[in-house]
Amino acid sequence: MPANVVVIAHPLVQHKLTHLRQKERSTNSFRRLLAEISILLAYEVTRDLPLTFETIETPSTKMQSPVIDGKKVVIINILRAGTVMAEGMLQILPSARVGHIGVYRDPETLGAVEYYFKMPREMAGRDVIVVDPMLATGNSAIAAVDRINAAKPRSIKFVCVVAAPEGIANFHETHPSVPIYTAAVDERLDEGGFIVPGMGDAGDRLFGTK
Repeated sequence: MPANVVVIAHPLVQHKLTHLRQKERSTNSFRRLLAEISILLAYEVTRDLPLTFETIETPSTKMQSPVIDGKKVVIINILRAGTVMAEGMLQILPSARVGHIGVYRDPETLGAVEYYFKMPREMAGRDVIVVDPMLATGNSAIAAVDRINAAKPRSIKFVCVVAAPEGIANFHETHPSVPIYTAAVDERLDEGGFIVPGMGDAGDRLFGTK
């Protein structure tokens, strides 16, 4: 496995990924499964988040107890397919702020074209989790992280469900210090830049479009 790539092999993650890959899944089922797997991925991605302590009162006494400073976490949704992943992660990180980057892949050049960018203010010092179901060519992820880096967050992690070896290599050639968290590293890209075996076009399967 390439350096700085974390494959989350938890049985529940792998079980749900198998169902996501199945072509007969309905739009509703695919959307629900992606949200569920995103919650599970969030547990692993946030494993090393720093804790702070606050005073609480239990039924018997006061104590200093650890909490995550959720306001320092920013989930950045690469539109449009990252939307459901962001919604899933917000179920366990409800205080996180959310940024949006609209990027589409040019069908001829496979290059990334940005059409929307909206981030929370004061990104410096925040921990960023970038979400997109697929890391195929890596061009969209590179473009997104390029823009995020300019805001100087404390850390950036990229989270996807399925990655291609070509996309990993391309992404880490530009951003070697940004870890990739994924449920699977698949075989390859096909001639159209899609992941094989993959799970199809995640955006189309999520929203019932073609």
